[in-house]
Amino acid sequence: MTDIKSMNLSELTAYLTDNGFERFRAKQVLSWIKQDVTDFDSMRNLPRKLRDFLKADAYLACADIVRLQRSKLDDTVKYLFRLFDGEYVEGVLMHYHHGRTMCISSQVGCKMGCTFCATGKSGFSRSLTASEMIAQIRCAELDCGERISNVVLMGMGEPFDNYDNVIRFLKLVTCEDSLHIGMRHITVSTCGIVPRMREFADLQLQCGLSVSLHAPNDEARSRTMPVNRRYPIRELMEASRYYVEKTNRRITFEYALIDGENDSDATARELAKLLKGLLCHVNLIPVNNVTGSGYKKSSIKRQQAFVNRLSDLGINATVRRTLGSDIDASCGQLKRNFMKGDV
Repeated sequence: MTDIKSMNLSELTAYLTDNGFERFRAKQVLSWIKQDVTDFDSMRNLPRKLRDFLKADAYLACADIVRLQRSKLDDTVKYLFRLFDGEYVEGVLMHYHHGRTMCISSQVGCKMGCTFCATGKSGFSRSLTASEMIAQIRCAELDCGERISNVVLMGMGEPFDNYDNVIRFLKLVTCEDSLHIGMRHITVSTCGIVPRMREFADLQLQCGLSVSLHAPNDEARSRTMPVNRRYPIRELMEASRYYVEKTNRRITFEYALIDGENDSDATARELAKLLKGLLCHVNLIPVNNVTGSGYKKSSIKRQQAFVNRLSDLGINATVRRTLGSDIDASCGQLKRNFMKGDV
C-alpha cells in the first residue's frame, strides 16, 4: 500500500499521472489531506474511478488519540496514539512562553537499550513514516485548538535509526503544503549514531541537533548507553565538531544527572575538558523515575553544584525544567508496554 501522505506535491503528481490520472488531481488530493480527511470517499470532487484506485492502492496514515493524560502540575498533556496497523506510540504536548511544543515519537519502541530509558525496555516493533510523525502533531493541534510552533523528535525511538523517514518528515513538515513549521523550530535528538550525524551535517539543515551524552568517558557511558560500544566518545565528539563546522550551529548535549553515577565535581571537570572549545550547550536533566532502573536523580544541591562547576570552567549549562512528571511524560518515561487491554 502507498503512503500518499508522506509524498510532496511533485511525488503525488508523478504517482497519479503514472497511473493514468490528470496532473491537477494531485492538488485536489493534497487539499483534502490538509483538511484532515480520513478516507478517500470524503474527497468528493474526485471521480469515482480515482477514489476506487486510491482505496485499492493507497492509505491515509493517521494517529488516533485513544488516551490522554493532563498533568496537574503544569499544562503538559501526554497522548497515546494508535497507528493504522494497531501499533501505539506516545507523544507529549508542552506549553512554554514561546508557544506550544510537541515531542513526537519516530519509532514504535527503540533498539538502543539505554538503561535509564523506559522506551527501550519495552522492545522495538517498527519505524514510523513521515506522515505518522506529522499526524501526531496535527492530532495534538486539533485536540488543544492551537497551532504547534515547535517540535522535538525526542519521544519514543532513535531518530537516526529511522534516518530516511526523519529527513522526509523534516522536509514535509516545513513546506507550505503541510504544517509549515520553521526548520529553526525543530530539534532532532540522537544517542550518537556517528555516520548519520555526519550525513545530517552535510545536509546543512537549519534545525537543531541534540546529542544524548550522559557521561564524559567511555567506561561510564558504556554502562548506561550500549551505543557507545560501537561509536565511542572520541568518534562522537569528532562528529559533533564536524556538525558545528558544517552548519555553524550550536549543538546541545543532553546529560541525565544520576545520583552517585555521573554527578560529581570531578565528573563535571572531565566533561568540561571534553567539551572545551566546542560551540555547545549542556542540558542537564535530573534522571526521571523508570521502573527497574534503580537510578535516583541528583539532589537539587548537587544539580546546582554541577551547573556551577561547568559554568566556572566556561561551559554553558542549565538544568532543564521538568514537565509532566506526574503523568510519566518526562524524558525517558515514554514506553510501548501498554497492552491492548489498557486502551
